[in-house]
Amino acid sequence: MPSGTNTHQLQPDTWVDTYADYLYNYAVSRVSDSEIARDLVQETFLAGLRSAKNFKGTASERTWLVSILKRKVIDHYRKINSKKGKAEVRMQYVSQEDSEGDWLEERAADPVSVKELGAIENEELGQAIQDCIGKLPEKQAKVFTLKTIQGMSTEDVCNELGINPSNLWVMIHRARTSLMGCLDKNWFG
Repeated sequence: MPSGTNTHQLQPDTWVDTYADYLYNYAVSRVSDSEIARDLVQETFLAGLRSAKNFKGTASERTWLVSILKRKVIDHYRKINSKKGKAEVRMQYVSQEDSEGDWLEERAADPVSVKELGAIENEELGQAIQDCIGKLPEKQAKVFTLKTIQGMSTEDVCNELGINPSNLWVMIHRARTSLMGCLDKNWFG
């Protein structure tokens, strides 16, 4: 980032220590579920890393992260509502495929042509992610895999690895930060 265009510089290495509690309290007050709130904060940090180049510096780092978190909360509720509403928008249609009907949202969001064209790229991306996970410190890789990929609860991961939720939180943040750097270098770059 050119220093002349930003009044503030992002410091992602300090985000967990500086903003995690504030963002968590913000999120849990809106979703009323501590597990979902933790996930939303992690997604916020990851989205912040991905879009750091868009940070203009006109707002504080915390304000910028809160605006990302607000969108994550909205997306969370949209996702819940779309799942509930799928029964109402189920479409019956005749197609060349042998199917009894598909969900409207899934058809609109992921047409067959995108599935066909993206299959090879998705496989390559999956391999790139696995390669990057392999470069993480062993415990970070284990925590990331159990929590993020296998979807284990925070409590189960902590019990299995003998760590506390704060340690898990920090390890996942560090793993995601490292993974994004690795993917930026080896996949997106």
